[in-house]
Amino acid sequence: MKTALLFDLDGTLVDTDAEHLVAFQHVFAPHGIALDRALYVQKIMGYSNDLIARDFLPHLAPAQQAAVFEAKEAAYRANVGALVALPGVEALLAYADAHGLARAVVTNAPRANAEMVLTALGFDRHLPIRVIGGELERAKPHPLPYLTGLARTGASAAHSVGFEDSRSGVRSAAAAGLAVVGLTTSLDEAALIEAGATIAIADYTDPRLLPFIHQRMLGDA
Repeated sequence: MKTALLFDLDGTLVDTDAEHLVAFQHVFAPHGIALDRALYVQKIMGYSNDLIARDFLPHLAPAQQAAVFEAKEAAYRANVGALVALPGVEALLAYADAHGLARAVVTNAPRANAEMVLTALGFDRHLPIRVIGGELERAKPHPLPYLTGLARTGASAAHSVGFEDSRSGVRSAAAAGLAVVGLTTSLDEAALIEAGATIAIADYTDPRLLPFIHQRMLGDA
């Protein structure tokens, strides 16, 4: 059966959560919302803008909510600075090339953000399939984004692996039937495992990772 590696974007391929937090603080401040990192991790990280709007801006009309998030994404893209992939990502993508593994990015980030980040990292060729949660009927934590990633890669959930850093993302990937590797960029191992991750790693240089993927290819993980 065909194996795919399905990657979240922010916090999973590249650590951009600090930049997202600053952008959210910028657009939330005029609405009297004081956002710190703990609240960001708990209520924003990994969630779609629609769900974030329901939690933080329920007093605004949909068009006003949309304008706030358009301003947030524009502020993020304008100030993100240099982007560096997490250690070991390039080696893992080379491994996927060598072993004929399908790959896709599955993200709740807007397409403009995803295209900017992947181009800056030089991953256009390695990750040509991009599943954007906001373009689907349901975004993460619903499993639809990962089910869509499996469909577009033609891969089997039982033989594939999802990579995530948020509770929302881990739940989405696990509900789609994937074994999930959690990245401890923001959450610790215990939180990721509790959310449904199979293993948790600091980055892609962890020596457990390739054996784990190989076992999944065989259907043993």
